[in-house]
Amino acid sequence: MRNQEYLRQRYAAIVSAVGMILLMGGILMSSPLLVLLVDREEFAHAASFIEPAGSMILLGWVLWRGFRRPLEHTLTVPEGGIVVVVSWILVILFSAWPFTSILGLAYSRSVFEAVSGWTTTGLSVVDVATAGRMVLLWRSVIQMVGGAGLAVLMMSAVVGPVGVGITSAEGRGDQLAPNVRRSAHLVLIIYIGYALSGILAYRVVGMSWFDAVNHSFAAVSTGGVSTRVENIGYWNSAAVEAVSVVLMILGNMSFVTAWLLWRGKLRLVMKNGEVRLMAFLIPVSIAAAFLWTTSAIYPRMEKAIRVAVFETVSALTTTGFSSVVYDDWNGFGVFMLVVLMLIGGGTCSTAGGIKQFRVHLLWRMLCVELRRQMLPRTAVSECAVWEGDKRVFVDDGRVRQVMIFLFVYLAIYVLGVLNLCACGFRLA
Repeated sequence: MRNQEYLRQRYAAIVSAVGMILLMGGILMSSPLLVLLVDREEFAHAASFIEPAGSMILLGWVLWRGFRRPLEHTLTVPEGGIVVVVSWILVILFSAWPFTSILGLAYSRSVFEAVSGWTTTGLSVVDVATAGRMVLLWRSVIQMVGGAGLAVLMMSAVVGPVGVGITSAEGRGDQLAPNVRRSAHLVLIIYIGYALSGILAYRVVGMSWFDAVNHSFAAVSTGGVSTRVENIGYWNSAAVEAVSVVLMILGNMSFVTAWLLWRGKLRLVMKNGEVRLMAFLIPVSIAAAFLWTTSAIYPRMEKAIRVAVFETVSALTTTGFSSVVYDDWNGFGVFMLVVLMLIGGGTCSTAGGIKQFRVHLLWRMLCVELRRQMLPRTAVSECAVWEGDKRVFVDDGRVRQVMIFLFVYLAIYVLGVLNLCACGFRLA
């Protein structure tokens, strides 16, 4: 009987957590209605957001309040995994509805758009030339929230230790503070600070307020959707590109690293392997792109350098912003961008990819292994890396986990490439 009661409490905790995320998702889905304050023509599309948002809020409230219990234990990582999977599926299904209702997309394509947004992938089936402002803002909002993570959003509003398992299950185990809720608050403060700074900077360099909001959200979330068909290339402005580069790098940076910078611990930041790898990759990639690709395409040196800087940073941060089309790019330039995208951004950041920390760790282990081969057998050679503000020693188990992740990641990538080739796409 005691075990049955315990299981009921755990199931109730899971359902309640899912309800909280749905409730927050419904509130977020109401945010595009703010467009009605400046664009009366969008009133015709208001119901397409009010109905699913209201349904999410109602369902979330019922689940949250109906199954809420005093929690004596934190959610475990497996329980958090259930919460994350179920809540993400439900939120995606609800958030896809406006794309079908307003744009007339098949629901499967709308789900594709929603998944791309929440995961900050950046692939889109929406024709931005004909889409209304509410739809465009909704795409940017789901990227912005997806970049921070639904779990982080929830934990900023919930008191107690329930979020430990959820944030860990969503891949955000590094904490900025001992308390989970405090850590989530700090992440949101940093993240919203990035976005607000980006909005103001974009407005100063010539964007409209609407474009500034959307592109700031897309840049800091490293999602890359745009309100323009030509993407960032629409403005053909060095100032706009410079603002975008700064925001993309901030989005690429681990929140832990950003917190250390805010606290003035520059020395610890410079010891971080991710920061060192990024500081190496960006200038080397820019130089390579300029020498072997952009200098041959764009006659003006200023334009060639601008394109090299912007495209390499966009690729490494997995943002996907573009200032040019790639029809004239040679194979070297395109392949280099693909490699940079695979490497990806920092751990516990909004960027995707393999993650710079894993790449740095494997490089360090390679160096240690080569050193071991040249030293006597009695010599002790350990691998230590800086992770956040801590120096940690890497054991064989950690390396095994990274190798397994790398194998699975690259296997999925290769299978995806083969699948697209089978569908008729060129390899490039």
